[in-house]
Amino acid sequence: MKDFAIQLAHRPGELARVAHALSRYGVNIKSVAGLAVGNEVLLRIIADDVEAARAALDRAGIRFEETEVISVLLENRAGELANVSTRLAEAGVNLKAVYVTGLADGLVELAIVADDIKKAKRVLE
Repeated sequence: MKDFAIQLAHRPGELARVAHALSRYGVNIKSVAGLAVGNEVLLRIIADDVEAARAALDRAGIRFEETEVISVLLENRAGELANVSTRLAEAGVNLKAVYVTGLADGLVELAIVADDIKKAKRVLE
């Protein structure tokens, strides 16, 4: 699974531009997160088809950073995120992004984008 981080201007239509580019290539978005800070927006997307998403963004001239994602299943209860983030912090892993990709049967699927993916995987095994 890959995370696409896209820097956008904070103005109307920017999300629509990205969404249209992806839809033209038949890309389904598994998860999306975005945050506006000042005049910029950081949009993060996990697509169902990495190759098609990459091609769509490239073709539309939308710059992005692509990073491997670690998927973790946690029990949907208080303290689970604290436990995972503490383990990563104690190992010296810095987090770039964390977002939910699914909820089912008392479990939460969490997507983690880390600065050291190999170390993060070892910590979370």
